[in-house]
Amino acid sequence: MGTSKRYAAAVDRQMDRRILSRTIAEAGPLQTLTAEELRLDTQPVTIDPRPKPGRAWLRFGSTPVLVDVEVCRWTVDACAVRFRVDDKEYRTWVWASAVLAPDRA
Repeated sequence: MGTSKRYAAAVDRQMDRRILSRTIAEAGPLQTLTAEELRLDTQPVTIDPRPKPGRAWLRFGSTPVLVDVEVCRWTVDACAVRFRVDDKEYRTWVWASAVLAPDRA
């Protein structure tokens, strides 16, 4: 029996959401950069009225996960990202190098 090519992307997205939900529940809290790392009091911050899609490496406890996100703010070194899972919005700051274009793995 073959697989459905027509629905493969939708099934993959659904599995990714389930894996992310399970990671959030089991791996620990979403990690973020500290105030000392961000230096928001000395670094200019760009706030985008239309957040850009991207993919970001996030950590839940000590578990890294590549997540589809929206990039909402940034400094020269860091990006503020947000994403939704199971009707809950999550926000965190990550290093700019942890954020990829949406079409990159």
